[in-house]
Amino acid sequence: MNRNYRVGILGATGMVGQRFVSLLSDHPWFKISCVAASPRSAGRRYGDVMEGRWVMAGSIPANVADMTVLDASDIGEAKKHVDFVFCAVDMDKDATRKLEEDYARAGIPVISNNSAHRMTPDVPMMIPEINGWHHEIIASQRKRLGTDRGFIAVKPNCSIQSYVPALEPLRDFGIRRILACTYQAISGAGKTFETMPDIIDNVIPYIGGEEEKSEQEPLKVWGTIENGEIKKADSPSITTQCIRVPVTDGHLAAVFVEFDKKPTIGQMKERWASFKGLDLPSSPKPFIKYFEEPDRPQTKLDRMLGNGMGIAVGRLREDTHYDYKFICLSHNTLRGAAGGGVLTAEYLADMGYLD
Repeated sequence: MNRNYRVGILGATGMVGQRFVSLLSDHPWFKISCVAASPRSAGRRYGDVMEGRWVMAGSIPANVADMTVLDASDIGEAKKHVDFVFCAVDMDKDATRKLEEDYARAGIPVISNNSAHRMTPDVPMMIPEINGWHHEIIASQRKRLGTDRGFIAVKPNCSIQSYVPALEPLRDFGIRRILACTYQAISGAGKTFETMPDIIDNVIPYIGGEEEKSEQEPLKVWGTIENGEIKKADSPSITTQCIRVPVTDGHLAAVFVEFDKKPTIGQMKERWASFKGLDLPSSPKPFIKYFEEPDRPQTKLDRMLGNGMGIAVGRLREDTHYDYKFICLSHNTLRGAAGGGVLTAEYLADMGYLD
């Protein structure tokens, strides 16, 4: 396989786009070859556009700061510079859906952070350690789009990536019901404390559309491929509440689960400890870590587990209404957003889809 890819970032000025820039600045396989954004930023030096807007740790990589921002809608120009693109544009769903399909039809693979295509039946929505095999649907998608090389792959909503990985190794016990309450960082809304002052000393018990995504997207991740489409799983039953809390990064989930065949606590911990991840540049080791301390995982202490790509689990105990309850944590802009996109691209590159 090729190990040297030219990469474009669509929506490079937003928070997730910035995270892509920082993650890819010294990536062993992927080299940033262009940054693109809205027409109001196009034609300007990226460093000048980002003055006063850069929120990542450290400064903008010098080579990226000197790049001229392209108009994300100018696919012909982007195609001159890239082998594939990451998409993190801030547009409405219809416009995002069209933009991503236009890139794919032009023969440019798209690894998307956006939600527009998550429920498109022939678009894989990937957590590579769990449903990497959904890459098989790409052949059907390419046929629909009329392209030999382009395609779209998406990552799931950041809210599910704390608890779905922890549930995956328990599925053969027959998961019947899940209740998950997620406590989500402000960066999930693309905000900082400076740009979201209403969250300070406050909890907001509503995130538009988040609960529907959290209840439906795991069923696609656990789905099967039938007749050129990904068919969502029929079970388990999932209900959620999603709450915005005053932390910068990290989505924490309180999870309650009921099984057909109730495992022991020891069996659950053993499954988590033995669940292997992947061997890719962004893969965390371990993929899942269980904390025995009664007050862990904590968002501030544990969100950077595995360079922000690991899943932290703790407080496993029996419940009075469900079989068990436990706490999960993941970094929402790393595992849940840009980092998850980079890992998906690494997986698909390893499978030959980006050559």
